Amino acid sequence: MSYIEAILLGLIQGLTEFLPVSSSGHLVILSSVLGVDTEGLTFEVLVHFGTLIAVLVVFKDDIISLIRNPFQKLTLLIIVGAIPTAIMGLAFEDTFERMFGSLHIVGFTLLITGALLWIAETIKGNNKGFKQMKYRDAVIVGIAQGVAITPGISRSGSTIAMSLILGLDRRTAARYSFLLAIPVILGATLLKTKELITEPAITAFYGPYLAGTIAAALSGYAAIRILLRFLQEGKLKYFSVYCWLVGIVLILLTTIN
Repeated sequence: MSYIEAILLGLIQGLTEFLPVSSSGHLVILSSVLGVDTEGLTFEVLVHFGTLIAVLVVFKDDIISLIRNPFQKLTLLIIVGAIPTAIMGLAFEDTFERMFGSLHIVGFTLLITGALLWIAETIKGNNKGFKQMKYRDAVIVGIAQGVAITPGISRSGSTIAMSLILGLDRRTAARYSFLLAIPVILGATLLKTKELITEPAITAFYGPYLAGTIAAALSGYAAIRILLRFLQEGKLKYFSVYCWLVGIVLILLTTIN
C-alpha cells in the first residue's frame, strides 16, 4: 500500500465512519475500485483507532464528566446499549465478514440506510433528554448499532435515526450515538489486538499506516462537526438521497456485470 492509497482510505474511513453513509460500505467500494489490499488487520485496526481519537476530542467534556461521575445514568445507558451490539458482533461476525465481498449487497443496504434516515427526519416530537431516556431505548439503539456491522448500514446513521424515532431530541441523539461508539470501537480494536501482534505487516508498512491513521483522525473530526450541524438543521435527508443514488448505481453495475 502506497502513502497516497493509505491516506485516501484513511480519509474515506474517517468521513464515512461518522457521516451517515456507512464507512464499511465505502471502504468495500473504494478497495474494489482501487484494487487495494489493506494487508490484513493492521490497517483496519489503526484507522479505527484514528476515528476513536476524533470522538474523544469532540466529546471530551462528556467523557471527562463520565470519568468524574462514573455512576451517573448516562454511564448505564452506554453500557446497556453496548451489550446487544457486542453480542450481535460476536455471534454473527463470520456472517457480516462474508458480506464485505459483495458490492451488490452494499447497494441494497445503502438503500436501507437512506430510508431509515428519511423516516427519522420526518418524525416529530423529539424532546426526550437523557433524563427521560429509558433503558429499553438504549437496548433498541444498541441493536440498531449491532445491525450496522453490515456493510452499507451506517452506524452513526442507524443509531441517530433510531434515537430520533424513539423520541430523543437531536442533541441527545447525537451525543448518545457518538458516546456509544467509544466502547464499540475500543472493544473491536482490543479483540483484534492478539491477531494484530502476530502480523508482520506493521514493520514493513508503518509509514503508510501512520499516515492513514492520522488522515482518519482528522477527517473523522471534520465529519462529526459536519454531521452535528446537518442534524441540528434538519438536513439528514440530504444523506438519504446520497445513499440512494450510490446504492442504485451499485445495484445496476453489479447486475449488468
